[in-house]
Amino acid sequence: MRTYGQYCPIARGAEIFAERWTPLIIRNLYLGCGSFSEILEGAPGLSRTLLSQRLKQLERLAIVESAPKPDGRGFRYELTPAGRDLFKVCGSLGEWGARWLEIAPEHLDPFVALWSMCNALRRDRLPDRRVVIRFDFTGRRRRERFWLLIEHGDTEICKTYPGLDEDLYITAEADAFVKWHAGQLTWAEATRNRRIQLHGPSWLVRAFPTWNARSLFAHIKPVSRTAASSFQVAT
Repeated sequence: MRTYGQYCPIARGAEIFAERWTPLIIRNLYLGCGSFSEILEGAPGLSRTLLSQRLKQLERLAIVESAPKPDGRGFRYELTPAGRDLFKVCGSLGEWGARWLEIAPEHLDPFVALWSMCNALRRDRLPDRRVVIRFDFTGRRRRERFWLLIEHGDTEICKTYPGLDEDLYITAEADAFVKWHAGQLTWAEATRNRRIQLHGPSWLVRAFPTWNARSLFAHIKPVSRTAASSFQVAT
């Protein structure tokens, strides 16, 4: 680990927090990802080797702790009190990013939005039967397809056909789905312009948007670049 060589708490904290992928690992653990594979799935682009290194580093620093799974296969990870306190830094950074940074085309990965949504579903509103939903995302370089399995309050995202009957079909522009989950587009706006389309039983069509608990930062209103420039000129 590189060091700034300063006693300043900001410098010492940044030596840990500013390591690439560390904030996302902290975020995923806070959201309830407990296994190695769950943490990895929520961080597309992170390699298994680097995740292993980061987790070992965070354990040495007493930010993360692990325990063997009951079945003896692998470990369960969770944040320590220090790790939960560190998530407050993630929260502050997320609030700043939601307020001051625009969502650019390179950020419009619908899988990340779908994964985030599944980790914050309003489980009390989920159906009491198994439901399989197919998602077709458009607007990127290639059409992307995923399946969401819901059963007994548990969810699983599949990147290949799970071999089960599909109950609901959703076709969505990637940017519309991402911005809906991020709180920058209402469901009415997205569906009125057919940017998100649903096909299936009417009760499922009506219920689906009510499951979305939205992003942790959906309540923050973005500051447009025009407004930010005007503020800068005024000051």
